[in-house]
Amino acid sequence: PKHMQTRMVEILDAKTREKLCFLDKVGPAVAPALWARGYPQWYPARQSLRLDPKGKSLKDEDVLQKLPVGTTATLYFRDLGAQISWVTVFLTEYAGPLFIYLLFYFRVPFIYGHKYDFTSSRHTVVHLACICHSFHYIKRLLETLFVHRFSHGTMPLRNIFKNCTYYWGFAAWMAYYINHPLYTPPTYGAQQVKLALAIFVICQLGNFSIHMALRDLRPAGSKTRKIPYPTKNPFTWLFLLVSCPNYTYEVRVWLALVGVALFSLVGFTQMTIWAKGKHRSYLKEFRDYPPLRMPIIPFLL
Repeated sequence: PKHMQTRMVEILDAKTREKLCFLDKVGPAVAPALWARGYPQWYPARQSLRLDPKGKSLKDEDVLQKLPVGTTATLYFRDLGAQISWVTVFLTEYAGPLFIYLLFYFRVPFIYGHKYDFTSSRHTVVHLACICHSFHYIKRLLETLFVHRFSHGTMPLRNIFKNCTYYWGFAAWMAYYINHPLYTPPTYGAQQVKLALAIFVICQLGNFSIHMALRDLRPAGSKTRKIPYPTKNPFTWLFLLVSCPNYTYEVRVWLALVGVALFSLVGFTQMTIWAKGKHRSYLKEFRDYPPLRMPIIPFLL
């Protein structure tokens, strides 16, 4: 049988250049598994191994024998911190607002004062807002479980606190005012509500269509990345103009649902950051990426 080539691997700290470990006679191991041999507390999802201290992290599927290294390979290690699965993060982020909003809707004690405990609003639009808000987060929970396919299995644990502060905090702030006993309906009455509801439904369909299109790009169990293109579904045609139309639809959903400038602005700012990051990633990875596309707003941003 053909002799299996082995290598020696030296792992240094990416910041201090301190030698952390030396592995002898390493066979065709996947890169992240190397470090976990001697230090199991740094499980593969927690570690970043790279060929250059400031370079890109090696992928989970990178095999040592296929990397541009000699018989002695030098890899640089960086601890990414405790990790948590994306599914857990999303479920926590989205279940919170769903539950918190309903506390205000049902006016549980200690929110609006004793005389308003478990009373109900007389305004139809308040009940409609609760239905829409609940639908939005139930949709997100179901998409997390049955639609989304993640290219990375985990994210840093610390991020869940930042994300939940945003989602849970704004849900409470928004719900407090919409369900307040002194709440007054929109200025332009039923016509404004009907228009907002129509926009909400259209953008929810658009957002779901984009998520399905992205799901179909990645076979189950793989980390394949492809350029997303419009399909026969008209809601996906926004791919002609932006890289992340799911965020474009999402921002419009919130403007239609609550019309809250501060909430929408903060959400738009965060989604713009995500969209720009994905847009840069597409441009770097695919040379034939459509030049007309912008990250989130056609022709502008």
